[in-house]
Amino acid sequence: GAVRSTPAPAAPPASPRDAAAESGAALDTLRAEHHRLTRALARLAPRGPYLVVDTAQNVVSLRSGDRVIHRAVASTGSGRALVDPTGNRRWIFDTPRGAFKVQSRLTDPVWVKPDWAFIEDGQPIPRDRAARLEPGVLGEYALGLGNGYFIHGTLYTRLLGQNVTHGCIRLADEDLRKIHHAAPLGTPVFIY
Repeated sequence: GAVRSTPAPAAPPASPRDAAAESGAALDTLRAEHHRLTRALARLAPRGPYLVVDTAQNVVSLRSGDRVIHRAVASTGSGRALVDPTGNRRWIFDTPRGAFKVQSRLTDPVWVKPDWAFIEDGQPIPRDRAARLEPGVLGEYALGLGNGYFIHGTLYTRLLGQNVTHGCIRLADEDLRKIHHAAPLGTPVFIY
């Protein structure tokens, strides 16, 4: 003979009171988990001021805890590539991503033009260091992040908000002044 299967009897429908109790318990669990995660994140947050650089939106935020103290429009790396005509070197002009710290604080910084700046302009690379010095192009202040990357001013304020730099983070003078004064050595900088 044929085997006949019979469906299992249906569970009785939950009463509205039972469904509400289950929803309330689930909501309480979610709230408790949210509270736990919020506390865990607060313990990980830097103490004191820190900077957050959003390279997609070209925004720098000076923060303390979860508060935004100052927000500034910036310019960040273009992503362009430059190849040395000799074929020996190649540069990609991206702003680095990751966690950094303010390693130096400069007043009236002087740009020491790297080789790529001369190659980009079609000029010979000078042997004399003095020929590489260019004062007045980085603004009043610069915050060094290491490996030649800085948060500094710009002569090209009309380009703020765009990805046009060789990797540094450019700010308008007033924004740079506020951030420089609030960011001592060791200030954490998070770039994404």
